[in-house]
Amino acid sequence: MKSQFKTAIHSLTAGVLLASASTALAAPTNTVPGNSVAASIQGVQHFGITVRNIDRAYQFYTQVLGGTEVMRDGDFQGASIHNTLMQADDLAAASRKLNPQATGVPNLRSGDQRLDVVFIQFDNVVIELLQYRDAEQKAWTEGTFAPAHPFTAPAFPTNMHLSFQVDPGVNFDQFIADFEAAAQARGMDNVRCNRNVDVASEQGRRQAPQSSNALEISAGPSNGWALAYCKGPEGEQLEFNQVKAPVSQLFEAAKTRHQQNKG
Repeated sequence: MKSQFKTAIHSLTAGVLLASASTALAAPTNTVPGNSVAASIQGVQHFGITVRNIDRAYQFYTQVLGGTEVMRDGDFQGASIHNTLMQADDLAAASRKLNPQATGVPNLRSGDQRLDVVFIQFDNVVIELLQYRDAEQKAWTEGTFAPAHPFTAPAFPTNMHLSFQVDPGVNFDQFIADFEAAAQARGMDNVRCNRNVDVASEQGRRQAPQSSNALEISAGPSNGWALAYCKGPEGEQLEFNQVKAPVSQLFEAAKTRHQQNKG
């Protein structure tokens, strides 16, 4: 039964992919000639889900649904990662004269809270599980800094994010600048990306050096990973990634293992 269930999951994801592809072929293209942002996107890199118990979620996505672990990393803290992930929400809280922690923003900057992650490979998508915890809480145990939403109806916004993979050959900081400019040229002034340096206002964010547009990780399991966190026009959480060696090799190896496990 377990094998049949996993086969059904893989068939479903493949069917969705094929249906999406056929729909895309039938639909007119919306790509604007000369659009460097669109030309740099290589597809969706992963979906991220913030969870209460990363170990339990990991067992579900690997043992029940049959995903294959790519890599795990954690204990993320410090100003650079805090600004990269939380800056827009910090500024929003400040504009309302609220303590950011009262709105669910962990203090990664001070290290009072930490972030743990694990990536899981499926046939046509990667899922990232994220857990934000207090520093004194042991990693990979149940509990989160921010309480879970009390309601789970489909219409309720949830803490997920959509990540797009950016061509590793392009200048990532310039890509983010081009992305914001392209959105704002279409009247989407609320589309904005966090900077990885401290800022005290929206004006400070806009005036931050372009070199702070993206954060590159150069140590640990995530070595070769670069990211930028942005808010979409509906307030949705977006991420852009460049995935270079050596971490790219972990994704490639996990995809190979996953396909072999299916056989």
